Amino acid sequence: MLEYDVRLIDLNRHLFEVQCHVPNPDQEQFLSMPSWIPGSYLLREFARHVTTIYAEDEDGPVGLEKLSKNTWICRNSGRKLIVTMEVFAFDASVRGAFLDASRGFFNGTCLFLSVSGREQTPSKVRLIKPKDVRCKNWRVATAMRPVKINDAGFGTYEATNYDELIDHPMELSEHSEIAFEAADIPHRLVIAGLHRADKKRLAEDLKLLCEAHIDFFGAPPPFKNYLFLGLAVGNGYGGLEHRASSSLIFCRDDLPKNDQVGISKDYQRFLSLCSHEYFHAWNVKRIKPKAFIPYRLDQRRHTRLMWVFEGITSYYQDLMLLRSKLINTEEYLARLGQLLTRVYRSPGRFTQSLADASFDAWDKLYKPDVNSRNATISYYSKGALVALALDLTLRKESSSTLDQIMQVLWERFGQNEVGLAEDEFESLSQEISSLNLSDFFDTSIRGTKDIPLQALMKEFAIDFQLRHESDGDATDLPRKANHQKLDLGVCAKPSMNGLEITEVIHDGPADQAGLNPGDVLIALGGLRIDQSGISRRLERFNAGETVSVAVFRDDELKEFDVTLVEGIKHTCILRFNNESGDEAVDRRKSWIGN
Repeated sequence: MLEYDVRLIDLNRHLFEVQCHVPNPDQEQFLSMPSWIPGSYLLREFARHVTTIYAEDEDGPVGLEKLSKNTWICRNSGRKLIVTMEVFAFDASVRGAFLDASRGFFNGTCLFLSVSGREQTPSKVRLIKPKDVRCKNWRVATAMRPVKINDAGFGTYEATNYDELIDHPMELSEHSEIAFEAADIPHRLVIAGLHRADKKRLAEDLKLLCEAHIDFFGAPPPFKNYLFLGLAVGNGYGGLEHRASSSLIFCRDDLPKNDQVGISKDYQRFLSLCSHEYFHAWNVKRIKPKAFIPYRLDQRRHTRLMWVFEGITSYYQDLMLLRSKLINTEEYLARLGQLLTRVYRSPGRFTQSLADASFDAWDKLYKPDVNSRNATISYYSKGALVALALDLTLRKESSSTLDQIMQVLWERFGQNEVGLAEDEFESLSQEISSLNLSDFFDTSIRGTKDIPLQALMKEFAIDFQLRHESDGDATDLPRKANHQKLDLGVCAKPSMNGLEITEVIHDGPADQAGLNPGDVLIALGGLRIDQSGISRRLERFNAGETVSVAVFRDDELKEFDVTLVEGIKHTCILRFNNESGDEAVDRRKSWIGN
């Protein structure tokens, strides 16, 4: 058995010490650190945070030579080997490791060496209680199996192999803990960071949500207990799935307050994040592409199916809020409209297909630049749109649903963790529905044209409208037909002197005039642009007019003539339309209820 000792040796310098004990090592023993963490498809090169590493056996120090960015060879006597390293931990994201005087957190990919040839060997982790007085009230939260721990959770844990070892993140802090049962399975929500949440409300609502997921795939779930590891911050949002837990970062103001009535939009956002990561316990942690079996954490593993695992999950994350009765149908349609809006505000959907977005995740989604909006599309948001379109198509043209496809995926692929081949989702969809879906998948997955969702939604008694961003939400009356909302075709952020252009939309007025990302807008039509933005200045003009735009490019003042156009309507509003006929209303009720 491999053994790992983890010590918090310096809170101020953010250093963990990790010792890896290898019994009967190879005399030329290879060791490595992962380059990426499952669930986040970017080469993060965790070995770069190793500040010190050395090895010794029973006779004393032995040679340790670095062979590549993340690999070492240790030449030793073949007796018990101990490799010690210090790791700098100051990444507060869900993907990294973090340590300071307030809390500690780590993923196994950041701290645990992989011992070549021992990837299937069971391992123990000894988490040593820190002596620093600032840690005296710290407790440990993890889904890893305990062997012998104290009341605070420090002590020994175990994992069956390296894959499991790195799939149980650990939180060490003075966190709050909320326990509940869902389908008779123990669940916990741990929250680090300051907050004033209604713990009883959280337990009740998460119970409903988790039981909806378990009912969907069928009890029992694929874990004996589940842990939400949360970090409440002033401004942040994100999550990462694991086999029996998930790491979450969220705004503390998204949590429900005591005596709060109803579920606010902020609280919906938090619950949607929990729903997304929980759904992943089935879809991607167990139902996964063949390319991920086994994981090769030293190199990219490409698949064109990321839309299946992230996009379909994104579709169900809010649908499960509805099915658990945490939100009503009007609130669901509002959230669905927001998701569709994100797609329609991305002109890159006409350039990059969903299959290519999935394949290129390693180099594009996680490495955005000033041209990303023009050149790429998210397999999260467009994948969810395609999942919606597929579900509605199946419900309209057959007696099947996307629910059935996901449940068969779980039975055939997830329960035994048999990898999904690149063409098997499409073939399974056609098998279950008895429909020829080739044109649908060619258009939606391999093509770059918009799916005709407006017509499809009409078949479910739902009106689909696209408006300007400032035209209000679903409860507002549409603006007058002759209303013009002008658009410069840029995204900008406040800067010291004006508004810095962060993106220039292809073929928009600014693009055609020659403006660049990085230009700082200072005046439009002879009037200064201030922090209130561009829209207020544009209200003075009409489509077709040419106005002067002054910018600083580096330290040079430049002026451009920009011909204004009406902005694209890309804000999606969905409403019930009970005049669409009984058949359409019945379809809608079967899909999302009354």
